[in-house]
Amino acid sequence: MKIVICLNTAWNLANFRAGLIRALVAAGYEVVAVAPNDKYAAGLKALGCRFVPLRMENGGTNPVEDALLTWRFSRFFARERPDVYLGYTVKPNVYGSLAARMMRIPVINNIAGMGAVFIKGGWLMRVVRWLYRMALMRSAKVFFQNDDDRQLFISGGLVRAEVTELLPGSGIDLNRFAPVTKPTVQNINSKFRFLLIARMLRDKGVGEYVEAAKLLRQRWPLAEFCLLGFVDVQNPSAILIAEIDAWVAEGLVHYLGVSDDVRSEIVVADCVVLPSYREGTPRTLLEAAAMARPIITTDAVGCREVVDDGVNGYLCKVRDARDLAEKMERMLSLSLSQRSEMGLRGRAKMVAEFDEQIVIKKYLAAIEEIRVQQSI
Repeated sequence: MKIVICLNTAWNLANFRAGLIRALVAAGYEVVAVAPNDKYAAGLKALGCRFVPLRMENGGTNPVEDALLTWRFSRFFARERPDVYLGYTVKPNVYGSLAARMMRIPVINNIAGMGAVFIKGGWLMRVVRWLYRMALMRSAKVFFQNDDDRQLFISGGLVRAEVTELLPGSGIDLNRFAPVTKPTVQNINSKFRFLLIARMLRDKGVGEYVEAAKLLRQRWPLAEFCLLGFVDVQNPSAILIAEIDAWVAEGLVHYLGVSDDVRSEIVVADCVVLPSYREGTPRTLLEAAAMARPIITTDAVGCREVVDDGVNGYLCKVRDARDLAEKMERMLSLSLSQRSEMGLRGRAKMVAEFDEQIVIKKYLAAIEEIRVQQSI
């Protein structure tokens, strides 16, 4: 069988779906990875798959461009004739699924989160809901990363309940993201490093994080507030680099740019923070917890699933910088041993609930079910 897996960037394929691609190849499937071309595409060959570039305007809402994208998907499917299509992220899920349905190719979707459109509402949300309803109408399986999103789609008539199933996010490679002791010794002069890993978007709570830093820096002069992630100017929620530069000049935050291996930044962090407004299941929190770092995140859809409040981290209110600052101060007030225990409990939670192998087994089972149906 030939499996096509499509995401909105080759970076996304390389960083979040490498384990699944390797597992599909090991199971004997021919795997074709599809995404817009970028510098990470060249490395996909090492996973055992074939990469095919596909032009995609990820941040745009131009209906002509989206119609052209459906046409590009249709041409690609006519040429490749895959047995199963795996769609991730909004445009591959919507336009790839519509094209696959026209070609009678079975589809497995992964809804990783609602994104800025669902958070803000309005006419665009109504259009996107309609598109999802059309796209998911005939899907063989639709995976969700939290039950809130699953119930939202079912109650809204966007998907049939019987084809839905929950996944623990994208899963986490527990061998790659292993606990590492922070290479410093706590003393009265030690810096305490908070780290936010995300695209630089307002919906990720970056603004609240900076406001919390303002509130804390006088009482905790040794606390550092670091940002790591892409500046995504195409997103309607984007924070411009000029604003980040102003925060850095004011001494509020350290902007670390981007990294191809976030482990090197997590290992020197004392606490990982993500005050997001809504997520599927945030991969960065899974990575931090797997490396035994305590976490602070919002009591929001997708985020609350990763943290047991007071056990492996703290939950704060959404869009509330003062409550976030209070939880960060609580973390600062813990002893090193208390934070270490909190981190180890997070690692145990990842082992029990978020192992990447859980995700892989569910995908293999869904593909096998399609194969059996096709053989009847």
